Amino acid sequence: MHDEAQRGLAAADPDLARWMQHIGPLALPTATSDSPYTSLLRAIAHQQLHARAAQSLLARLAQLSAQACPDPEQLLRYSDAELRACGFSASKVAALRDLARHTLAGLVPDRQRALTLADAELIALLTQIRGIGRWTVEMMLIQTLGRCDVLPADDLGVRRGYGILRRLEQAPTPRQLADAGRRYAPWRSLASLYLWRISDARSAPPDLP
Repeated sequence: MHDEAQRGLAAADPDLARWMQHIGPLALPTATSDSPYTSLLRAIAHQQLHARAAQSLLARLAQLSAQACPDPEQLLRYSDAELRACGFSASKVAALRDLARHTLAGLVPDRQRALTLADAELIALLTQIRGIGRWTVEMMLIQTLGRCDVLPADDLGVRRGYGILRRLEQAPTPRQLADAGRRYAPWRSLASLYLWRISDARSAPPDLP
């Protein structure tokens, strides 16, 4: 499948093909053992924070709960003060509580059920939770469920990467990127990985003008 994805993307976009050769092979997303609940809890911690700061919050939460990730019932037993002491802001505490309540109510699927649901179904379900937007669910689809055809068009890095790829004066709008990205189906997740790398690249391929 990896070789098929590489060939498919290269054939769909010659400009991207040159960047792919310049960057080198990137692995397709693969599913992890995390549940959607765990993935979304971690995503809430990471919102608007540097990765190291978010990891510090999660480490303190793990110390409080004596496990890597507290289950929803346990999370709801903590007071706001206890969660704030871990470093979570008031808005993040509210989002964590809403995530736990929706998980207990059955809105958040377990991992086995999530694997059977389409991307659009999961986005529609999970964006009902406070603090969870489309981008957060798309990150879960790629990084936790290993979905191969997700293009997070709201992501600034992906948009910037596409602007560099096309040598645009400014990054495309989310809608423009979503429309342009249709050519990358069914490998849009891999295309996203390359666009992130292009956004971070210090130099362009030597054969690009």
